[in-house]
Amino acid sequence: MAPSSNSRQTAAEIVGQWLESGAFPDRQLAGVRDNHAFVMEVVNGVVRNRAIFEWLEREWVERTPPSYFRAVLWVGLYQLLFMAVEPYAALNETVEAAKGRPGGTGAAKMVNAVLRRAQREKEGVLEALARQPAEIRLSHPSLLLERWTRQYGEPAALQLAEWNNQPPDTILRIEQSAVDAADFIDRLRADGIEPLMHPYSEKEIFLVLPRGVAVGRVPGYAEGWFTVQDPATSISTDLLAARPGESILDACAAPGGKTAMIAGRMRGRGSLVAVDLHDDRIAVLEENRRRLKLDWIEILRGDARHPERVLGGRTFDAILLDVPCTNTGVLRRRADARWRVDAERIEAVAALQSELLTACAGLLKEKGRIVYSTCSLEAEENEDLVARWLRGNPGFRLVKTGKAFPPESGTDGAFAALLRRK
Repeated sequence: MAPSSNSRQTAAEIVGQWLESGAFPDRQLAGVRDNHAFVMEVVNGVVRNRAIFEWLEREWVERTPPSYFRAVLWVGLYQLLFMAVEPYAALNETVEAAKGRPGGTGAAKMVNAVLRRAQREKEGVLEALARQPAEIRLSHPSLLLERWTRQYGEPAALQLAEWNNQPPDTILRIEQSAVDAADFIDRLRADGIEPLMHPYSEKEIFLVLPRGVAVGRVPGYAEGWFTVQDPATSISTDLLAARPGESILDACAAPGGKTAMIAGRMRGRGSLVAVDLHDDRIAVLEENRRRLKLDWIEILRGDARHPERVLGGRTFDAILLDVPCTNTGVLRRRADARWRVDAERIEAVAALQSELLTACAGLLKEKGRIVYSTCSLEAEENEDLVARWLRGNPGFRLVKTGKAFPPESGTDGAFAALLRRK
């Protein structure tokens, strides 16, 4: 079905809320039912290319419009400059989305004039864009580009920014305790789905879905034959190396992909406790536990900064601590996260991460192990944090680290460190 004008309005409303209050676009997108794929592409594309649209505004718009009308303008510009849609529909139906609001008549005229100019001058706009500084043409905060250049070098920093601007793949991990991998792939092909094998992990099997395939319609979804997760998630679980019969804690567990990987390696024997703080994330954990038929996993709501409040005096052989982070390794999937990173936030997040590591490490048995992991690429959250924490906790030693840098690994970015109690 062709996208309707309502789809453009829906996209503009989500972008407008993001501009106005910083509301997470992915949470708003979760409630969209009509033309979901179109709305999601537009919203994520607009958010990703924010710096480009701000540049065009400075060139073409006399006064910055209110958030909703600004969002309508950006929705139209994204379609005309970066999407393969019919220009007539993109222009006219986007202009219609400006009407019906206070001030909409004047705003619609402004939107119409700017979009018609973009349609006429598209080739020149894209040529001019290619000559802009990296923070504009690649639409990344200069702070991040400068940090990555210092840490990885300029060529790698630019490659990372280019990687972040590509639409993310949908990747499935086959739950091999539930289905034979070859049988699952045969079933996909029988349904007209031709997956690609992702080469990153050796211990798990990951498949890249063709674009446009809805996960809920993939054979075996209800039966728990797969989880949706990136191969980089295997770095931390490989380091943890869960074994049958162990007592294991997944301290920040939602949505539960790593929990399921740990469970598979435990083969249903031992104790696996999954903890998370927020009710909505607990609901996701419980849904995945049900779908994957992992009823033996214990799910608890609690704050990993104070794990004793929910776990009492329980101790564990191994703990996975996948901490909240700045998400700079997953900017391909979290289009808005790039605009929320600054020096103050990095410092605040690192302080929380260190607090979580201290609290959870105290739950380990003698000779127990903990894997600290993030989906960040920032040293303050990764190597530097672990080194500083070990200096303050001489009862632990670093065993091994793992890291994925997206342009090299073809995965999300991730870091993990295996620490063992002496």
